[in-house]
Amino acid sequence: MSTPPSSAPVSAANDVTSEPSPVQWADIVQQLGAEIAGPLSAALEQIQNLAATGQIDRRGLRLLRRSVDDARTAGMLGQQLARLASGRLRLNRERQHLTQMLRSVLAQRSRETQARGVQVRQSLKPVEIWADGALLFALLNALMDWALANTHSSVDLRLDLTPWPVKARLSCRFAHRSLELLGDAAEPAGTSPGLDSLAWRLLEQTAITLGVLPLREQESGITLLTLEFNQLAPDEAPPPDSTVSRLEAEVERMGGNSRPLAGCQLLILAANRDLRAEAQAAVRHMGMLVDVVGSVAEAEQFCREGLPHVLLFDAALMNEALLQLIAGISHDAPDFAFVEMFDGEHRTQLSTATSDGVARISRRHLPDALPSLLMFELAKRN
Repeated sequence: MSTPPSSAPVSAANDVTSEPSPVQWADIVQQLGAEIAGPLSAALEQIQNLAATGQIDRRGLRLLRRSVDDARTAGMLGQQLARLASGRLRLNRERQHLTQMLRSVLAQRSRETQARGVQVRQSLKPVEIWADGALLFALLNALMDWALANTHSSVDLRLDLTPWPVKARLSCRFAHRSLELLGDAAEPAGTSPGLDSLAWRLLEQTAITLGVLPLREQESGITLLTLEFNQLAPDEAPPPDSTVSRLEAEVERMGGNSRPLAGCQLLILAANRDLRAEAQAAVRHMGMLVDVVGSVAEAEQFCREGLPHVLLFDAALMNEALLQLIAGISHDAPDFAFVEMFDGEHRTQLSTATSDGVARISRRHLPDALPSLLMFELAKRN
């Protein structure tokens, strides 16, 4: 039996279990209610002030928008937690290049990190593991959501292998207290409530569902999270599947989930209101977070604040500005998914079958083909 280390961390967030207990889920539901109710109460106060005075200043408008965004984010996290708790997830473990996927996530989040003024330092060794690709992608995004929301410094990511037994170990280190307070040895309880937020709950439960060991330590204002992946991929890779069989496998794998893409963000770009409504109706059952814009300029502004996972756009809006937007996103996130909608006759095409990497679909095929197309396009990132 191995002896525990002599100096235990000041605080550890969790004792890892195979799955959360009913009491833990009850705590999560209570926390979800609080994180939705708080921002909505603040938003209601701003609206009541607007109704009473008939005016709202720039600061009030900014606070109102932030409150609504916070409540919306909490709802999205609740969707993803509900998916984990549903018991309908069917994991499809395949060979995954963990390093490449992490770099893809960091590239996609680069605009967000730059906007926040956060430097992400990387030291990543090439590592391949066996894991469910969609859930692994969700885990890495949850890690970044949590770290970016709590850091007062840079975020240091390190991926390496342990000597024995051999495991892949991903560590994330950042200062969760202001840099001028790091010298204080004592850390009062409750000074960093964001560390135990819904974002942490989602990160923790996603890791446990994936079979990854999450270990969190806090000491003197520094947080260190370590994720240990036990199932390393052997040297021999399984034979690649064809595009058609991969699409069928992905649809079959996700078919048991009532909301297969819960938490993924879809941006619909279309000036035609009816087309926007038809696209929204086609994905309503998938649990996606859907935003709509009516112009390329609005899409540029939206993506500047943070990239969605998919851009579904009307071919009628194709112009130089849209081409530049697509090129800019592709540069920042090479695996980003684009889907072009045509009002006339057009056969459905996967991005792997087009020269420019943009998937295409006819408007009349949206109800029956768009969900499967999106599942494939989001799965191919892995």
